[in-house]
Amino acid sequence: MTSEPNERVARLSLEDKVRLLTGRTGWILHGNPDVGLLPITVSDGPAGVRGTEATQDEHSASAPSPTAVAAAWDPELMERVGRFFAAEARRKDVDVVLAPVLNLHRSPVGGRHFECFSEDPLLTAELGAAFVRSLQSAGVGACPKHFIGNETERERTAYHSRIDERTFREVYLPPFKAVVDAGAWMVMAAYNGVDDGSEAASITDHRGLLTVLLKGELGFDGVVCSDWTAARSTAPSANAGTDLVMPGPDGPWGEALVAAVRSGEVPEAVIDDKVARLLRLAERVGKLDRDTSPAVEGEDERLLLREVGSRGHVLLRNEGGVLPIAAERVRSVALIGPNAVDAYTQGGGSAHVNSEYLVSPAEGLREALPDDVELTLVRGGDPRHHLPVVARQHLTGVALTLFDAAGATVEGPEIAGGALHAGAPKEAVRAVLDAELTLTEPGTHHVEIAAVGCHTSRIDGEIVSGSAAPASVDDILESRHSHPDAPRVEVEVAEGAPRTLRIGVEVEVGDFGGFGRAVIAQLRHQPPGMTVEEEIQEAVRAAEAADVAVVVVGTNDEVESEGYDRPTLDLPGSQDELVRRVSAANPNTVVVVNAGAPVLLPWLDEVPAVLWSWFGGHEYGHALADTLTGRSEPTGRLPWTLPRDHDDVPIMDTRPVGGVITYDEGVFVGHRAYDRDGVEPHRPFGFGLGYTDWEITGAALAADSLGAGTLVDGLAPEPLTVAVTLTNTGARPGRHVVQVYVEPPADGGPTRPVRSLAAFASVHAAPGEEATVSLELPPRSLAVWDPVAHSWRTPEGTYHLAVGSSSRAIAHRLRFDVG
Repeated sequence: MTSEPNERVARLSLEDKVRLLTGRTGWILHGNPDVGLLPITVSDGPAGVRGTEATQDEHSASAPSPTAVAAAWDPELMERVGRFFAAEARRKDVDVVLAPVLNLHRSPVGGRHFECFSEDPLLTAELGAAFVRSLQSAGVGACPKHFIGNETERERTAYHSRIDERTFREVYLPPFKAVVDAGAWMVMAAYNGVDDGSEAASITDHRGLLTVLLKGELGFDGVVCSDWTAARSTAPSANAGTDLVMPGPDGPWGEALVAAVRSGEVPEAVIDDKVARLLRLAERVGKLDRDTSPAVEGEDERLLLREVGSRGHVLLRNEGGVLPIAAERVRSVALIGPNAVDAYTQGGGSAHVNSEYLVSPAEGLREALPDDVELTLVRGGDPRHHLPVVARQHLTGVALTLFDAAGATVEGPEIAGGALHAGAPKEAVRAVLDAELTLTEPGTHHVEIAAVGCHTSRIDGEIVSGSAAPASVDDILESRHSHPDAPRVEVEVAEGAPRTLRIGVEVEVGDFGGFGRAVIAQLRHQPPGMTVEEEIQEAVRAAEAADVAVVVVGTNDEVESEGYDRPTLDLPGSQDELVRRVSAANPNTVVVVNAGAPVLLPWLDEVPAVLWSWFGGHEYGHALADTLTGRSEPTGRLPWTLPRDHDDVPIMDTRPVGGVITYDEGVFVGHRAYDRDGVEPHRPFGFGLGYTDWEITGAALAADSLGAGTLVDGLAPEPLTVAVTLTNTGARPGRHVVQVYVEPPADGGPTRPVRSLAAFASVHAAPGEEATVSLELPPRSLAVWDPVAHSWRTPEGTYHLAVGSSSRAIAHRLRFDVG
């Protein structure tokens, strides 16, 4: 800064200082020319930079989901993604990106699973730190979230996480420590509380976590912002260490915080520290004294997102060499499945961005295959619970009228389609939506009219649905606004006698707190068509007639989203049956799983080839086609464990009990629990095949690592270095992920995981080429947290360093004595 922050802070009145500490809008902070502060802009999110109210409808690059990028197990690739996000942010005049998400995959049913990197703390820490370093090196701030213990969407604004001290320190804190060490400029405090004896209602009120731990012990010098509407107290949140309340312009601070300072309930020095941190952030992002936030040059959007997508693909099975598809020997391909027709390329909630295009699987394959190869597209059944939003060509006379409390009309937005999420001025209290739905195809049509909040819906004047429940901010936080339920109405249309239905919806304008006021309604329609069984039969016929069948199955926007956890890991609808019947009809069947989080694959070991393709962003179809045809190799490895059955999942129930979620499993999260319980997963953590073969031929401890076995003050004094030699024994160039796990002494010390990830490296080699890579294991990889001494220590004994290709495929074990 050109002058000391304390001197700048001293120029401001108390009212001016407090004003800076709540957002001006949902995404933009207040500026103040007296101290040279320009407004700072923040934006979601972890899978693309959405922008602000003014820019979020513009094109935003939709990147592969964080799970997809994490599956590459490559911090260098993550750094390239971070640099691209910085370029996107500057293109949209965004100063801080609300990412990365560092919460762990404690349970595969978590609604935001796709936004997080891994079930493993080390993999999450390494990738999160790489993203933060890269993004901020370009002058754009990162805001890692959600600090801390925020691993479920159930009762998301009210529950407390009960985590014992050792588990907290060994499992859930390391990713946040890593990003603080990497220099993160902002951290987001979560909705939930931590049940550790504190009276804090949420993390925003928890002084022990925010001030003592994060700002004190970890040395975080940036801004702690609240999750959107998470801060609900005045003095407790201010004194705890929350620096910025979002969104604005309303909230629990403002005049109430000024009064709390005047009364002595909140020391003014606390306010000064918050403002100083905000000024430090402004300087870092180029918004102090003058705008010094120039554009950032990133890689070509189409090429990078296409590469990132294919790099994360995980090949789970490939019997008989079905993949890659030999395009020169194939004359016909049947592309089958609900997600082949309508791929789900990004999860729901705050991670969603608005891209201007989406490459479908059919478009991607059509481009990749020779022109003379016939490509047939068949759905094979609709797995969705709700009907699709009505097509615009079926609607006429669409009109939205807003009314104030006196019944006078209020100016509102113009609308055209069947999905309405329209902002409303503060004086509007009621809305009336009118439209005409013209149905021409003979047969049975199905119609749903859904709305959020108090409403009455009519078809041709007859009431078909209604509700007396008012809308609230919880509708947004729990994503009930995305897919409101509604009864299904059958409408018969006779041959040559089209019907025009008069649709009417009277709905209360919803007050969604910091998210604003809005009218939310959906008109959904399904024309007459084949039954699911008839569609599957059609898919089987297409498979029988083709040289290769590619079946794309997966989840959709009703299944994976912020706001709710999944009740099941089953694929929705009849997709399992579709896979089995198509595979029986064609011996060259490839199944592509289009999902961001684990789903059960009961046919995994029965079909010839299975590829996990994640949520691939708007270049999904190109990346998928590149992998299927061998233009690129699937280099991904599972960042979580794939279960065989629901009964094998360590944690399926994520519901709070009495408002508390107890982390009874302790340090045994993910693959650690499978090892502890002796359960064989369907595919283990770190698993992934490729289009070439590898052999790990040797592993050895570096000579300078021997001193690490002698403890100093109870800890190994220096890192361990393991040199691993591997050879590409196949016919194609490829990439392999070498993984090193620590196996603790059999006796002595607390109960520990059988195997804990300690280091990994992504290695590229040509056919027949041998490569040697050095992996460094930090001293803490041998240590445990001692809750009595409140410190780290390394138990004495014989350790083994297990070197392999997954948590279950160990090629070499190195003995290492500590004592």
